[in-house]
Amino acid sequence: MPLPADNTPWPPPQWARHYREMAVDDAWYSGDRHRLSNLYRHHATRERKWRLWGRRRHDDTRPDHRLHVPLAGDIAATSADLLFADMPKITAADAPTQARLDDLTDRGRLQSLCLGAAEQAAALSGVYLRTTWDREVADYPMITSMQPDQAVPEFRFGMLRSVLFWRELPGASDREVWRHIEAHEPGYVRHALYQGTRDNLGRTMSLADHPETRALVDSLDSEGDGQTISTGIPQLTASYVPNMLPNRLHRTAPIGRSDYAAPIHDLLDSLDTTWTSWMRDIRLARARLIVPDGYLRDNGAGNGATFDEEAEVWAGLKIPPTEGGNGITLAQFGIRVDEHRSTAESLVKQAAQAAGYSPSSFGLDADGQPATATEVDARTQRSMITRTKKAGHWRHALAEQLHVQLMLDRAIFGSRVIPQRPSVEFGSGVSESMQSVGTTLDLLARAGAVSTATKVKVLHPEWDDTSVRAEVALILAETGAAAPDPVGSFPLTSTV
Repeated sequence: MPLPADNTPWPPPQWARHYREMAVDDAWYSGDRHRLSNLYRHHATRERKWRLWGRRRHDDTRPDHRLHVPLAGDIAATSADLLFADMPKITAADAPTQARLDDLTDRGRLQSLCLGAAEQAAALSGVYLRTTWDREVADYPMITSMQPDQAVPEFRFGMLRSVLFWRELPGASDREVWRHIEAHEPGYVRHALYQGTRDNLGRTMSLADHPETRALVDSLDSEGDGQTISTGIPQLTASYVPNMLPNRLHRTAPIGRSDYAAPIHDLLDSLDTTWTSWMRDIRLARARLIVPDGYLRDNGAGNGATFDEEAEVWAGLKIPPTEGGNGITLAQFGIRVDEHRSTAESLVKQAAQAAGYSPSSFGLDADGQPATATEVDARTQRSMITRTKKAGHWRHALAEQLHVQLMLDRAIFGSRVIPQRPSVEFGSGVSESMQSVGTTLDLLARAGAVSTATKVKVLHPEWDDTSVRAEVALILAETGAAAPDPVGSFPLTSTV
């Protein structure tokens, strides 16, 4: 993919619609009520009228009582937790390569990176993994994540062929915007700096003209166009991870779809409306006293009159003898707790199911009673199916960039290990309780269908064969089940 020409409209027109859709998902994911309000205030008038966050407030002096429930953020976080709460198993065939791979994943904090990237992918339809290097930061190649709303990819037969990443640099204003563009192609990375406006890329500048890109000048190849860095490997140093496929709005585009693309924006807005109404009931239900005008204390000319609710001693009140009471009325409205709670729970369930998750993943559909492993599996089945689908996309992208990381480690940092494409395997994602495992093993032991070695392996799957054999020997010795010594069981003395 060549670098953009001067005065190119920006963002690229062919990706403008995708960026607008991501902006809506991003506003809900952020949980920022001001971003939601600004977003829907610029939507069509018809949608703005019935959206909670699109309604115009005519009196800005009064407090804004609209409430936001961050369910969109919870959905994205749940997706990431299901995938990377337990790191997938990454293995290489060669022992030295495996040792170097373990060192790179640990020093590069790969699990933390994947957790953050998976959460953003769930909200914004996908994410990019990029392998880069900076000797001032680390003495090894680093895997980083890049945002889909700042990327322009090029696909061929559904596979990522090249990608262009862009970012706005500090110093931007309404009139002037600096942009750094980084184009990844097999074997090369090209950098360019542009000075333009909000909707136009503008003209090409030297990388030395901005402090954010000045350090790249020394890394550029001495020959060529003065914007290229050779990676020394034939592979592309970026991979695309779609959140879910296909994209229902863009069926021909090989880009992922967001967890909110059911769409569930209407459900999220209705949930905020429900909570806002619930809190309004609470505000209106505060006890209030309605008193006659004669009970008010005159505060002087122009200062009105007040009623002191905290007074303990009162002067004689001129109450008409025919009045049945003291003239004070208590006003306190009811709170529709059950109606609001059931409505909110129904909305959360529907939103979770539309996003591909079981309601139990969000604390719903639980009656507080202990559940068996079978019941837990049944409750979380939908979440586990969604997790398996997403793990397939992540497995290929992670393996690609880990392989690239090993090749760059050898080509640039002089590593002596043999670069190999590792195997990335996600576990089941379900952790059985110790009680459930013990019950299962006990039943199998009573049936005579399991050996001691198998029981130890099931209880400690992370142990190697040597540790398992040692534990089996200790168990057999302590229980007296070890085979007796045939020599020590018979006397060696003979009688004459």
